[in-house]
Amino acid sequence: MKSWFITAIITGVLLQLNVLSLSSQNSNSKIRIGNYYGGLSFDGIVNDTCWMHADSISNLTMVEPNEGKTPEFPTVVRILANKKEVILGIICYDNDPKKITAFSKARDSELRGEDYIKFVFDTYLDGRTGYIFAINPNGARYDALSTRHGESEDENWDGIWQAKTHIGKNYWSAEIRIPVKNMTFKKKMHEWGFNIERRVQRLMETDRWTGAKRDYNVAQTSVAGLLEGLPSFSLGWGLQIKPATVFDVSKKAGEKSVFDWRNSLDITQRITPEITGQLTINTDFAETEVDTRRTNLTRFPLLFPEKRQFFQEGSDIYAFGLGLSRSLIPFYSRRIGLFEGNKVPLVVGGKVNGKVKNTNFGALFTRTGEVDSLLNPTNMGVIRIKQNIFKESTVGMITTFGDPANRSNSFSTGVDFTYRTSTYKGDKNMLIGGWGMYNNREDMTGDRAAFGVSFDYPNDLWDIFASYKYIGDNFDPSLGFVPRRGIKSYSLSVDYMPRPEKIKFIRQFFFESYYSLVTDMNNHWESYTVFTAPFHFSMESGDRFEFNIKPAGEYLKEPFEIAPGVVIPAGGYNWVRSRIELETASKRRVNGQITWWYGGFYNGKLDQIELQVSLRPAQWAIIELNYEKNIGRLPWGDFDQNLVGARLSLNFTSDMQLTSFIQYDDISHEIGTNTRFRWTFLPRGDIFIVYNHNMNRDIENRDFNFMSNQLIAKFTYSFWL
Repeated sequence: MKSWFITAIITGVLLQLNVLSLSSQNSNSKIRIGNYYGGLSFDGIVNDTCWMHADSISNLTMVEPNEGKTPEFPTVVRILANKKEVILGIICYDNDPKKITAFSKARDSELRGEDYIKFVFDTYLDGRTGYIFAINPNGARYDALSTRHGESEDENWDGIWQAKTHIGKNYWSAEIRIPVKNMTFKKKMHEWGFNIERRVQRLMETDRWTGAKRDYNVAQTSVAGLLEGLPSFSLGWGLQIKPATVFDVSKKAGEKSVFDWRNSLDITQRITPEITGQLTINTDFAETEVDTRRTNLTRFPLLFPEKRQFFQEGSDIYAFGLGLSRSLIPFYSRRIGLFEGNKVPLVVGGKVNGKVKNTNFGALFTRTGEVDSLLNPTNMGVIRIKQNIFKESTVGMITTFGDPANRSNSFSTGVDFTYRTSTYKGDKNMLIGGWGMYNNREDMTGDRAAFGVSFDYPNDLWDIFASYKYIGDNFDPSLGFVPRRGIKSYSLSVDYMPRPEKIKFIRQFFFESYYSLVTDMNNHWESYTVFTAPFHFSMESGDRFEFNIKPAGEYLKEPFEIAPGVVIPAGGYNWVRSRIELETASKRRVNGQITWWYGGFYNGKLDQIELQVSLRPAQWAIIELNYEKNIGRLPWGDFDQNLVGARLSLNFTSDMQLTSFIQYDDISHEIGTNTRFRWTFLPRGDIFIVYNHNMNRDIENRDFNFMSNQLIAKFTYSFWL
């Protein structure tokens, strides 16, 4: 009851802050949307009659390499809309289309190293949120949500939309159709925030419509332009029904094959244009890609990303606190449906996300099923409210309830405040944040609180961040991620990043420094880091070189087994390590990165080598190779660790891909493969075929023994009413 009482009080306070919210739009750039009455061929060539009378953005402004200059090539953007969709026609002129850099075809490809067009809609005109879409000349589609006020993108969001591209004699072009049912938006509002960005990779050039400064990102909707004349959109019933059928054949060593056939159902209801409700029944995550293995030489758990679609959609609302992306996550959705390495069935789940006036909110509820004698059915969920105040700032609360192990009286609750401005000293970004949390559970005593403050100045020339965190020794939210407890943490980073005009082959220098100190509750040091980058620069070609020096220390209060049979005794340790890193430009068909950490480690030596190579022999084929090696030489024993991974991606079209991923490490001595075929046969329909195969290496006989395999076929289709 305590959590609901606290939630009610905080909610009441937040609702009273509506009057503090102000409009965030301050750009003078505007484009009027044209009415679409039909006649679109939808072939990627922007020459239909319907485009001829539409208002246009006739050119962009260069952001890089020369801020404020005229782009090397013009770009023309036109936008149409009717009651059901928004349609964009974009022409990217280029005097030599044969030199266009475009490798990817697959959905959700990372387009950072290619030519692309990226645009964002701020459907609430609040300067804080946005839907992001991108397309490359091959038709590869990317979509995401703007998070942390545009500083980052949540690329896990997937919308249903279409795009066609065409490469002509002196241009490449795209036609894009986006149903408005993909997005939530403010009712009866006929203006959205809008911005668009073009990348010409071979020139390392970025052009943008508004906010054309290196200090800003295109996802930063506080500096977006204005899209005027939107029609009154019609959502119909606003109902999406998405059934799925899964066929599963699996086998484990020493057991018979098991056949399973199961159905699941996802229902999405647009309650209003601003509020969306979702229901999932017997949710299946068969198509989710496996985690990438990583070595871990620390005392603390690794953070793995959420990849399951139900939890990804609308996940940006649950982001909490300034600068807490890895050190503390109040709601870590991987706690639901996964327990001690075992999958837990998700019987039913419900979500509500949306916005009322200036209040953003999200709520999620799940019920997981029984797992043999390991777990009983469990209810878990989260409530998040975030209020827009001032021009770009927010204040909010979060509450989670339930426990994966079904321990009683489990909840956590917290508040956060972030003051943000993109106009500090005229055109600079600055953020100041504070947060506090408390959690409870039947097995808890002692200090169950955590709080912190942060300052962030993320700009192109200077990037400064400082924070303080206090995490109690029993602060352990059941649905959160907290790698270290019982600590006080101090951190400061100062990066100076000039762009030299006289050195023609250097694009930018990065003089970085990072300082951190972690103590226990009695102010005795536990670890520290001093990181400097005396040589770090990126070249006009896109290549990058970095050299670092990193003094560090750890005080172990108890022995630490860093590798099997290698135990470091308790005590204080100090050492100095260095790093050399070389990265080649991603615009090349063969590119990659090599990193070598070397130097002291506790009272010994440690070499860490990481190699990443990407090969693109054709537009439809990508080969990625990864290799990690740790060579430790310590007084208490030596260890060698190797991890190898390879991924083959065959992108037959932008809607049909085959990916095969293989991993092996000599820590677990297991080799695993994950092969995944996806065919989006219609914008609303998908077929997945997934095959997993796992083996274990017998060290004595030097061969591999079968562990398990699994063949999955999944069919899903969305009905919109």
